[in-house]
Amino acid sequence: MFQESLPAVEPSTPVPLIAPHLNVAETTMESPAGFHEDLNRKTDPLGNVGTKWMKQRAVQWDADYKEASLCYLLTVRIIRMRNLPQRDFLSQSNYYVSLWLPTASAERVRTKTIKNCRDPVWNETFYFRIQSQVKNVLELAIFDEDIVQDDGHFIVLFDIAKIPLGETIFMKFQLNPQRREELEAQFTLENLLDLPETIITNGVVVSREMSCLEVQVDRRRWKKKKKTHSTKHDLTFTVKGSFEETSSLSLCCDSSFHLTEPILFHYAKHSQPQLDITVPKMNTLPSFCACMSCRAGRSRNGPLTVPLNLLPFDQEVIDKHRKFDLRFKTKQCREDLDVRLGFELCVEEQDFLRKRKKVVAASLKKVLQLEEDLQDDEVPVVAFMTTGGGTRALTAMYAHLLSIQKLNVLDSISYVTGLSGTTWTMSNLYEDPDWSQKDMEASVSDARKHVIKNKFLACFSMDRLKYYVKELQQRKQEGHKICFTDLWGLIIEAMLHDGEDQHKLTDQQQALSRGQNPLPIYLVLNVKDKISNQDFREWMEFTPYEVGLLKYGAFIRAENFGSKFFMGRLMKKLPESRICFLEGIWSSVFSLNLMDAWYISFESEEFWHKWTQDRVIDIG
Repeated sequence: MFQESLPAVEPSTPVPLIAPHLNVAETTMESPAGFHEDLNRKTDPLGNVGTKWMKQRAVQWDADYKEASLCYLLTVRIIRMRNLPQRDFLSQSNYYVSLWLPTASAERVRTKTIKNCRDPVWNETFYFRIQSQVKNVLELAIFDEDIVQDDGHFIVLFDIAKIPLGETIFMKFQLNPQRREELEAQFTLENLLDLPETIITNGVVVSREMSCLEVQVDRRRWKKKKKTHSTKHDLTFTVKGSFEETSSLSLCCDSSFHLTEPILFHYAKHSQPQLDITVPKMNTLPSFCACMSCRAGRSRNGPLTVPLNLLPFDQEVIDKHRKFDLRFKTKQCREDLDVRLGFELCVEEQDFLRKRKKVVAASLKKVLQLEEDLQDDEVPVVAFMTTGGGTRALTAMYAHLLSIQKLNVLDSISYVTGLSGTTWTMSNLYEDPDWSQKDMEASVSDARKHVIKNKFLACFSMDRLKYYVKELQQRKQEGHKICFTDLWGLIIEAMLHDGEDQHKLTDQQQALSRGQNPLPIYLVLNVKDKISNQDFREWMEFTPYEVGLLKYGAFIRAENFGSKFFMGRLMKKLPESRICFLEGIWSSVFSLNLMDAWYISFESEEFWHKWTQDRVIDIG
């Protein structure tokens, strides 16, 4: 989980600078891509009982990036709306405003509903504790409350950085200028007087400290039922915004152990989240007050709530109930991260370049017929760059590499990059740790055999289909999320190999150990649903050492791709994927959505001009 720092890239949805220039489009009520689903609740600004500050973080670990950072108090007052339309023919329009600040809280909050009114007035105030080094974008969503499902009316995105510190500003958001629809709100930004947070940032993403909550149930007073276990005797624990989100513990157990195995919740230390406990139906439920000592039993229908910021660190807190006890303990998580934040090359790649320089220097001396050896600062770093195109790209790349090998230039190259079809060529070549030192005619001949074979029999025979099902089931059992690209990767494996290919991306480190081959960089486009890749696209790169996005300066070890991370820490390690599954991901065909197909089919001239206007020079 990451958050953008203040100098970070702008959000995908434009955030206007001033209210009169707002261009608020009517939209469905889905969250903007790239944001996490959380927000704050209406709270007391002084942090008294009931206060529920929530904030989130991102990641980095390097002494140069560690710093103390202040927090701000954001006050938002939703005042009123004007000239709202009647949206339903069969029912009244009942409007309310939902607030969502994902960098501050794990919840959405909302105003009360004003029924049957075109000019509703709320005058409700909400408070958010925000990190000063994080890019905070507040979503204000206007809903029409309905019996079946609330209808989304408008969404406004407002950049909190536009509020001067220590000042109060009044904003009018123009929703529909023709109908004079507008939303009035007031914003105040103030310094908080508590201690600053220790954050780690590379200037684009931010990491904050993380805590761990341990929960156990003592069931010694719970009477065993004759019936077998059922979920109605489960305690459900939820920490919104944590890695685990929700877990359950059973009160029924045939074991002689009364104390359950602990369940863990990892959460942002300074976000001050809360633990919600759903208890089986009972007459009396325990009551948690701020001091955790009040034992006045009260009947409640809703879940119990424990503010986690009130629990002492490394001390067990026990809350007694007449049928069971709850045990809580919070601990500090380790500081070091499993995500490398930075824009420099990783240590392994720097070591490779030192070795490769010797190979390149010797090659250039031979090719250019130099009399003296090149010095280190005279050796160029040359990359062989390719693009995609399926089987044609695969065969073309084989031909080009064979040609430059015959010209004795192959050893002068330090990098080879590929996309889609050319990644198939690269992954096949790097199965041999010394491929560039051997005659490539044999590799070309092997590739030709697979290109001309019957693809239908190779990919869709009954035995092969059974193999796909078995492999996908095994992948799911390992913890990976299964999607169509996994099946596509298995089909690519069938097209380019005679049997199962056990190679993995990290196996290619052997081909780089002496600098004997260029370093491969496999590229893929990261895109968003319902947004054309003309408007949003970012490059993600895979090497035998790391996987990451240079845009954000965030990288993980190649063997950890597919594993689960939270706040820059590796939370759940999954087995490394075979390279055929990565080849499915590297296929750029999946970066094309229906919107891009529409542009290509119906607006091809405008589409082509948009992509080439900055690259064409008029020489007439």
